[in-house]
Amino acid sequence: MMAFNGHGLSLWWGVPFLGLLITIALLPQIRPALWHRSTGKIAVFWILALWVPAAIHFGLGAVVEQSRHVLILDYLPFLILMGTLYIVAGGIRITGGLRDTPIANTGLLALGTGLAGLIGTAGAAMLLIRPLLRANQARRHRTHLVVFFIILVANVGGALTPLGDPPLFLGFLQGVDFFWTVRHMALPMVLLSGALLVAFFLTDLWWYRREPPSPEPAQPESLGLEGWWQVPLLGLVVLTVLLQGLWQPGITVMLLGLPVSLQAVVAELVMVAVALLSLGLTGAEQRRSYGFRWAPVIDVAKLFGAVFMTMAPVLAILQAGPEGGAAGWMGGFAGGSGGGEAAVISPAAVFWTTGMLSSILDNAPTYLVVFQAAGGHADSLMTEGASVLLAISTGAVFMGANSYIGNAPNFMVKAIAEDQGVAMPGFFGYSLWALVLLLPLYGLLTVLFF
Repeated sequence: MMAFNGHGLSLWWGVPFLGLLITIALLPQIRPALWHRSTGKIAVFWILALWVPAAIHFGLGAVVEQSRHVLILDYLPFLILMGTLYIVAGGIRITGGLRDTPIANTGLLALGTGLAGLIGTAGAAMLLIRPLLRANQARRHRTHLVVFFIILVANVGGALTPLGDPPLFLGFLQGVDFFWTVRHMALPMVLLSGALLVAFFLTDLWWYRREPPSPEPAQPESLGLEGWWQVPLLGLVVLTVLLQGLWQPGITVMLLGLPVSLQAVVAELVMVAVALLSLGLTGAEQRRSYGFRWAPVIDVAKLFGAVFMTMAPVLAILQAGPEGGAAGWMGGFAGGSGGGEAAVISPAAVFWTTGMLSSILDNAPTYLVVFQAAGGHADSLMTEGASVLLAISTGAVFMGANSYIGNAPNFMVKAIAEDQGVAMPGFFGYSLWALVLLLPLYGLLTVLFF
């Protein structure tokens, strides 16, 4: 028996998660040294703030069972995928040919946005954030580069295919056709990314004209790729993710006492092997020369461990729908739970509800919660419920950009940028950037599509 059953569960169990969010938002601004020195301790504190009262209320056995489920079924796959992408991309360096001009920067962001749909937001972000920072290392004002990069490459670009972003991949696993996503998400993605690229170019041009002139290199270095042997490994990770959705043998294996699908276990083993091979092919000294450091991914692992743990009761409440503590938010979806109907509220409401939840929760479980609340039947959602499914998909993918924790690559890109000396805005500062840029565009998408 697990600790958290959303039926009748009080909203008070979400306080540790709220406390973690407030800590992430405020402590780096108030006490930055303490934050960087004690990230792991802070994560453990908020986990204990949930599990100690839960053990008293539900029993230690129920809490251990809940922790096991979160660690094995949610956190471990996340950590393996993000860690593998970070390691493989960290063994690749694009050399030469990269300039710090607005046109070059816009082109790099456009490339990353398109690439995200093919190799995933995490893969594209890990591959291109260092080249972007290196090309602009002489510039004084770089914050806007990373903010737009997070929004476009780490979020919006992932809308093109189920490979692009975890929410869409979860939909693919639930039976949503691969090409349904491509057909229906392409136009919203192109409109949103096109508007953002124009806004980025104008913003970057404004800052570029206020930079002191930089000397031209005597002989521009030709474009090249170091660590090219890592590229097939990156492709293998993408192929592994895809096959996990296509290969469904219906076999489960026991992993630390929990039933896990065979394809998931095989995928995780392949990715661990890829990470080890990547480390072996590119030595530590060479990686350091590429700007690779372990600190950013370690910090992300610590923080998202706490996020996954403390988020468990919040997700349970949402999954309970009209019978849970969040009935005011989720009750309107209840009409789809029985006979396969899509939903009883408007697609616009679904879009904004999914998006707001994705802004404060990880967008992948948010997608799954709303998908199930809207009926959970892929066949009907792809046909008569197509506008609802589009609203769920766009809300989860696009509004994952609204905060650092809306999508895991957001925080990792922030950590890499700070590690390389970029002054990044805090939690609220970044969200203000994102909302100023995105709210008018969300409104436009609502009018055009919902």
